Amino acid sequence: MARIALLGCGNVGSALVGIVHSRSELLAVQSGAHFEIAGIAVHDLSRERPAHVPTELLTDDAAGLVADPDIDVVVELIGGLEPAQSLVGAALAANKPVVTANKALLASPQGVALRGLAKEHGVDLLYEAAVAGAIPLVRALRESLTGERIHRVMGIVNGTTNFILTEMSEKGADYAQALSEAQALGLAERDPTADVEGHDAAAKAAILAGVAFGYDVAGSDVMREGITRVRLADVEFAERLGYVVKLLAIVERAGDDALSVRVHPAMVARAHPLAGVRGAFNAVFIEGEAAGELMLYGQGAGGLPTASAVVGDLIDAVRNLSAGTTAPTPERQPARLLSELDLRTQYCLSLDVDDRPGVLAAVTKVFGDNDVSIRSMEQVGRSGEARLLFITHVAREGDVRSTLAALGALDSVEHIGEVMRIVGGEQ
Repeated sequence: MARIALLGCGNVGSALVGIVHSRSELLAVQSGAHFEIAGIAVHDLSRERPAHVPTELLTDDAAGLVADPDIDVVVELIGGLEPAQSLVGAALAANKPVVTANKALLASPQGVALRGLAKEHGVDLLYEAAVAGAIPLVRALRESLTGERIHRVMGIVNGTTNFILTEMSEKGADYAQALSEAQALGLAERDPTADVEGHDAAAKAAILAGVAFGYDVAGSDVMREGITRVRLADVEFAERLGYVVKLLAIVERAGDDALSVRVHPAMVARAHPLAGVRGAFNAVFIEGEAAGELMLYGQGAGGLPTASAVVGDLIDAVRNLSAGTTAPTPERQPARLLSELDLRTQYCLSLDVDDRPGVLAAVTKVFGDNDVSIRSMEQVGRSGEARLLFITHVAREGDVRSTLAALGALDSVEHIGEVMRIVGGEQ
């Protein structure tokens, strides 16, 4: 018998209860033990819950439930830093494996300490559900690709923003309309800041840096830009050039001893597999030295998909507990992160300028003076003005920023539009 303490019973927690009850025999065969949910800690005992959640198991004493000597495994689905950090720490210190979906905790400095605590006590701290919902990404990187030298992990890891950008691309909705639709469908919170400003994806990028590359990275150290400044005009222009706008989390090697870890909107070449990921789905594209290119695709959020990943970790935790072992936990080292200014990629940018002789020459001179090479340029005429659309060759971020500053100082430049990085274009 494996007695489980469940901390939190929202969408994922209640879905987990349903899976454990409905698949009890199958889970026993797969894990070698019968799963029993022995207690469910919640913040509000009076809140209405699905009929399959036993009310007699509910308690508001999470610390007491974790400390119960009869509990074998703890599942943390509260989210945030506290009280999750204290509860997870108490469980690990009591030699109890922990399964969590808490990306914010794992991507914090406290998460580093908790991994050390788990190793010290010889128990598992598993978190498949924290990055890409039902997609078995962490397990693939930790086990199947453990001998692979990974060059880059790049993906769509936030379903809310991918839904919004898909609505803008396919239905011609502007950002506000697409966000409203996402909220109406329950795909975006009333306060969508964590998603649309890239905080959620940044935490996941930090976790991926550890699993794929063996470096400790905090979510707060990730270069981050959200999608709130992306306009319908940007999306339409990208499509006209053969690109699709996506919010990407990218972790890649930058030399032998540094990483570039970032989250930002990007123009993805339509031929790239990530360009076809629509709606609220997630996908992660992995580039390895021997394995080549791999992509994992599926449901990245939602109660049942995320609970499915939690169940997979539960099975591993119970198996390892019975065998007196733990999942692989390679040593990690502090990361040397590439400066944002040293990032090298392609860029797309637009300028609204006075439509008169000499302006184009002055603008292109600024690019050359700052070592940014122009790959292509398009001019769209307007009343008294012209819009110049540029795509660069691969350039250094610091040089592009210097270019933008110098362009902004020109009297002939009326407005600098959104600057978009390009993925899958020039190699």
